[in-house]
Amino acid sequence: MSTDNINLPRLEIGCYRLHFRPASAIPEGRYTGSAWRGILGHALRKLACTMRDVPCPECMLYHTCVYSYLFETPPPPGAAKMRKYVAAPHPFVLAPGETPRGDDYVLGLSLFGRANRMLAYLVRAFQQAARRGMWPLEKPFELTDVEQQTEPGAGQWTSILDGEGRLAPLVPELPGCPPPPSRVRVALLTPLRLRIQEAYVRADQFRFVHLFSNLLRRFSLLTYFHCDEPFETDFAALIRQAEGVPLARANLRWHDLTRYSSRQKERLQIGGLLGVFELDAAALGSLWPYLWLGQFTHAGKGATMGLGRYVVLPD
Repeated sequence: MSTDNINLPRLEIGCYRLHFRPASAIPEGRYTGSAWRGILGHALRKLACTMRDVPCPECMLYHTCVYSYLFETPPPPGAAKMRKYVAAPHPFVLAPGETPRGDDYVLGLSLFGRANRMLAYLVRAFQQAARRGMWPLEKPFELTDVEQQTEPGAGQWTSILDGEGRLAPLVPELPGCPPPPSRVRVALLTPLRLRIQEAYVRADQFRFVHLFSNLLRRFSLLTYFHCDEPFETDFAALIRQAEGVPLARANLRWHDLTRYSSRQKERLQIGGLLGVFELDAAALGSLWPYLWLGQFTHAGKGATMGLGRYVVLPD
C-alpha cells in the first residue's frame, strides 16, 4: 500500500541501543523501566544542572536547560497546546532488556526530533550512572558500546561509539512504512495503559480506536513540541475511521505491575494490558501507517519508562 497520499507525522526518530557489561547478574522477573528512567533523571540532572540549589520551575534556565527539556519538558512560553499542563510529552522512550549481545545488557533508547541533538548528554549520563553502580545493576558496570539503527524499524545496527569514547551518530530519519501484512497482528510487550473517561481500559473493553486515538494525540504533541513541522490533519475523520475497525481476534489480559516513586515516597500501580490482537488489513486500510509508526513512540501512560510498547508481528 502506497503512503504517498497519506498525511503522516514528520517525526524524525533516532533508534539507539546502549550496551552495558554488568559485573553481576541482572535481576530477572522484574520490570526495570522505571529504575532506568530514575537512573537517567538523577544522572542527567547532576551532569547538566548549573544551579543546583534552585528548583527547576524557578530557574532562569528552565526553558533552555538540557535536563529540563529532556526530563521535565515544560511547555515553552506562548505554546498553543498544553498551556495548563506542567509538562509536555518527553522526547524519548526507553526499552529495557533488548536482545542481548553476548554477556551485554542492552537498553533501547528512542529519541524524537530535536532530542537527537542531545544524545551525547544521555549517553554520558548513563555512563556516569553505570560507574556508580545504580540499581538495577547494583555493582559498578561499564558502557561498552552505543549502536544506532540506520533506518528506524528496518535498517542495520551500526556502532556509533569509537575507541576514544566519541559519538558519531547518524542523521535521524522518518521511519519508512512497509506494506501491511495479510494479517495485522499486534503484540503488546509491556503494559498498555489507556485511560478513557477517568478509567483504564480493561481487556474486555479494548477496541482499536482506543489505541489509535491515543497514538494520534501522541504524534500531534511530539511533533508540536519537538519537531519543526507539527502534525496537522483531520483527526476527527481518522478517529471515525478507526471506530469502524473491529478486532478480528484478541487474547488480552490485565497485568498488574508496581513501581516505587522516589518523588512520592510510595509504590504506584502501573499495570496495563498485555497480549496479542489481530486486525483485518482491509478494514484497517489507510490507518496502517499510523499503527506502524506507533511502534517507535509507544502508547498510553508511562511511555518514557518503556510502557505501552508494542510490535507488529510478521506473517
